Order: sequence, then structure tokens, then C-alpha cells
Amino acid sequence: MSRLTTTIDLNSDLGEGFGRWELGDDEALLSIVTSANVACGFHAGDPTIMRRVCGTAVARGVAIGAQVGYRDLAGFGRRFIEVPPEALADDIVYQIGALDAFARLAGSRVGYVKPHGALYNAIVHHEAQAGAVVAAVRAYDPGLPVLGLPGSQWLRQAEAAGLTAVAECFADRAYTPQGTLVPRDRPGAVLRDPRLVAGRCLRMALGEPIEAVDGSPLTVRAASICVHGDSLGAVEMARGVRAALAAAGIDLAPFTGKAGR
Repeated sequence: MSRLTTTIDLNSDLGEGFGRWELGDDEALLSIVTSANVACGFHAGDPTIMRRVCGTAVARGVAIGAQVGYRDLAGFGRRFIEVPPEALADDIVYQIGALDAFARLAGSRVGYVKPHGALYNAIVHHEAQAGAVVAAVRAYDPGLPVLGLPGSQWLRQAEAAGLTAVAECFADRAYTPQGTLVPRDRPGAVLRDPRLVAGRCLRMALGEPIEAVDGSPLTVRAASICVHGDSLGAVEMARGVRAALAAAGIDLAPFTGKAGR
């Protein structure tokens, strides 16, 4: 069995509560993952949550990423919004800056940017919105790496603009034969079996094919694996993925090189 990599990043979407409402177990996941995609207040999150997650992430050596999205608290950022590119770019800068303030208070910095939900899926193909997010990251800090789906407009435009484009794969989501994510409203889109998920992640880390939703083989090459923090059994799933990778001799470390950056 040939190995593609000996080190990989494990990321999760965190800080997705709001006020009195809690979502996911940030405390537990920050003891497992190596990078935290922290909600910046537009799809979820608030200042108190952002500050708490940043502080815990720094204490545990977890890299902090800005998880930016549409201004859509009611829909958890999972509804497409037709935003003018200039306004979208401003929204992205605003979110990165807000999280970066709390990361700095914790003694670190925002180390990368990852879009969330409907924005993430839209900029796989939506050229104007992909360009707007790229422009926002370049304006804020052109040294920030960006995380996204392999082959997406987002990563292609980011790389063309001189940003460091980092490909990720998903532990708990099904793939189409084209390598895109199966929409959440379709059967089988979200995977819930921890053993199945751990096995798929190990194959992806080793450069081996997994099964697409139609049963065809699909090879997904990525430097980071995402476990959604709001998924049922997310903590158990993340632990299982980490254990499977470690058992195969694959080290886990932030793709940014260190916590913060």
C-alpha cells in the first residue's frame, strides 16, 4: 500500500453557537483536531464564543481559521444569497477582521480562511463570488492560505491571485462522481457511521479511491480532512478518524505549520 502523505491536517467547524444556543462540542473537538474553522458571526457565532474558542485553540496548539459565510443567521449560512461581489468582499473582510481581533487577544492570529456552507458550495462554480472572496483575502492579508474543495473555482482563482490554495476532503459527506459534495437534501449526503468514515479518511490520506455516491471509484487528494462539528456523533467520528490515521503512521498537524500561523 503506497503512502501519499505522512502528515495531514484535521479540521472542524467550531464556535457555531449563538447566545444561549449551543451547537457542537467545541471543548472536546479542540482536543482532537489540529485546525479550527471558527464561525465569525454571520452564519453563527458571537463575540463571546469567538473569544472562548480562540483562547482554547491557542492553549491547545490548534490553528485558527476564519470560517466566513453569507449574512444568514436564520438559515445557518446554508442558503445561497445573490450578493453583489463588492458587498460580499466587504462582508468577508469584516468577518476575518472580527475573528482576528480575538485571535490576537489570545496571542495568535487568524491562520487561514475557509468559506462556510452555501458560500463554500457556490464558489465551487460561481466565478463572481469566488473572485469576491479571493479579493477580500488578498486585501486583508495576501499571506493567508485558503481552504476549499479540490478543482473549485475558489481554489483556482486563489492560486492565480498568488494565494496559497489548500485542498480539503470531507470525512462525513458523500461525494458525486465529479468530486463535488452531494447536496445535504439528498439521501446519503451525510455519513454517520464512525467506522465507515474513519476507513474513508484513511484511504483519502493514502491517496486511495473511495466510493462516490453512485458506487464509482473517486480519488480525492487533500492536505486537510474536515469533520463537521455540528454533525451527530462528531466527537466520536473525529476521534475515530484521528485514531485510524495514527495507527497507519500518519501524523496530524496544522497545514499552516503551527497554531495561528
